[in-house]
Amino acid sequence: MKDTLVLYPALGKGHLNSMVELGKLILTHNPSLSITILILSPPNTKPQSLQDIQTLVKAFACESFPSITFHHIPSISFSFTLPPHILPVELSRRSNHHVAHILQSISKCSNLKGVILDFMNYSTNQITSTLDIPTYFYYTSGASSLAVCLQLPTIHQNTTKSLKDFHMHPKIPGLPMISIEDMPEEVKDRENKGYKVFLDIARSMKESDGVIINTFDAIEERVLKALKGGLCLPEGTTPPLFCIGPMISPLCKVEDERGSVCLSWLDSQPSQSVVLLSFGSMGRFSQTQLHEIAFGLEKSEQRFLWIVRSELDLEELSLKELLPEGFLERTKENGLVVRNWAPQRAILSHDSVGGFVTHCGWNSVLEAICEGVPMIAWPLYAEQNLNKVFLVDEMKMAIKVNKSQDGRVSGIELGERVKELMESDSGKEIRERILKMKISAKEARVGSGSSLVDMKRLGDSWREHASWDSSSPNSPLAC
Repeated sequence: MKDTLVLYPALGKGHLNSMVELGKLILTHNPSLSITILILSPPNTKPQSLQDIQTLVKAFACESFPSITFHHIPSISFSFTLPPHILPVELSRRSNHHVAHILQSISKCSNLKGVILDFMNYSTNQITSTLDIPTYFYYTSGASSLAVCLQLPTIHQNTTKSLKDFHMHPKIPGLPMISIEDMPEEVKDRENKGYKVFLDIARSMKESDGVIINTFDAIEERVLKALKGGLCLPEGTTPPLFCIGPMISPLCKVEDERGSVCLSWLDSQPSQSVVLLSFGSMGRFSQTQLHEIAFGLEKSEQRFLWIVRSELDLEELSLKELLPEGFLERTKENGLVVRNWAPQRAILSHDSVGGFVTHCGWNSVLEAICEGVPMIAWPLYAEQNLNKVFLVDEMKMAIKVNKSQDGRVSGIELGERVKELMESDSGKEIRERILKMKISAKEARVGSGSSLVDMKRLGDSWREHASWDSSSPNSPLAC
């Protein structure tokens, strides 16, 4: 029977896409394995058909990886609505009984060597631990925010206060000073439901067989040294860490009309002259903030490509109605505005792009580093404020924008930061630094690079584990 790994992404295409890419990477270096990817369906939806699975294979370009198979988990019915950041966690928890039986079924026809969980599916660790299946976590952000997450149980144990009531900054080895303001909203209040979720995530990861991180040694050297040296978890052992990045979406041929328009326009611009503004799929702004961005771009006098996402109640407005009067006409010679989507990776790889205003999502950060594009950090939610701190204060590969008390960024502020990145000596230094890191990112994934070494260690750890046998008399699922 073939050795098999089960990969279990959280709900959502972004999580699934990232886990599929991880599966491809694992198979590239461990071709004898087979991989089954479990797929959560949104609540209250119809069962997925075989045709849907075949569509997934094509959508994620898995035709050249026949050892990857997909298995849909039956949909769960909810009679209530949950916040977006809690829904994936609760859906995973309620699906655990399905996962247990799927694992039993897989083990009957293959040697189940381990399960890799998206960190948001942490509750499944209870199932895999009970079944004594080797369990790894896939942490899709960087080692720096992982260090903060793993520290949370220690902070919780040592105080009865919420972080929001702290008068001192938490000190975490290997990291620059982090203000309470820059901590994720969900962990600031210990009465918040999200706080308990992150506490449980940290505890589950600490008890796992290893944490796979989408990073590489050169970019987070100081914090990785602290983590691996046990300095971040003085009361316990840090789980084995496997830094296998940078893992980013493949650079594919752009066939979408909007993407073609963007790349054609970039072809006509001077080298490293254009600033890209892109804030992720959830980075939506009010009309007031959009007007400030437009004002700032115009004042900066720089070339720009701006991907505009507005708040949902503004979707019906055209760009002309959404943006300041005359803005599109006045900036048509040196700017291009696109609604909702553009091929970010392809744009960042274009020679004309010389700067990137980003929400600091980790995938976007890695894409910019791999293409050598300096950044302006404008975090919006989740761990993005932490990423901003690391990018600006530790890695020194970005300039931050300053926000007013109401959370907005003024046009004047944005314009000055864009000009600073593109024209100042400090901007030049950031560009030189990130171009060096681009080389380090490539070196991590070739020859005896750090990420390849960790990938080999990861493969060795699976081979060391005996396969789980669901028919064993000791198995909780044995008949």
